[in-house]
Amino acid sequence: MSNSTDQHSAQHGQGGQAHGSVKEYVRGLVFSIILTIVPFAMVMAGVGSTQFIIGVIMVFAVAQILVQLVFFLHMNTSSEQMWNTSSAVFVVVIVSIILIGSLWIMDHLNHNMLMGH
Repeated sequence: MSNSTDQHSAQHGQGGQAHGSVKEYVRGLVFSIILTIVPFAMVMAGVGSTQFIIGVIMVFAVAQILVQLVFFLHMNTSSEQMWNTSSAVFVVVIVSIILIGSLWIMDHLNHNMLMGH
């Protein structure tokens, strides 16, 4: 019975470590909570200008994506993960274009709608 368990562990990699440890998941959770609370607290406290807060929110959002990819989806720079990593980079670029474009469009709409005042 022990032999079949060893074979099963060998086939799925490192005896269960391929899916991450509890310590890794807890670290990811703590980072995610911090990356959520800091921008929320800045908005609620009214710290800084609107542009500064928007910049902080966008930086923390990108950091949140990276934390999710590394700690929960276990993406790394190994050759086995190359397609997943390149797909993730593509997704981050597309999401960044959508976010920056949306903010740019809303800013110009706000400016153009208030021209008469």
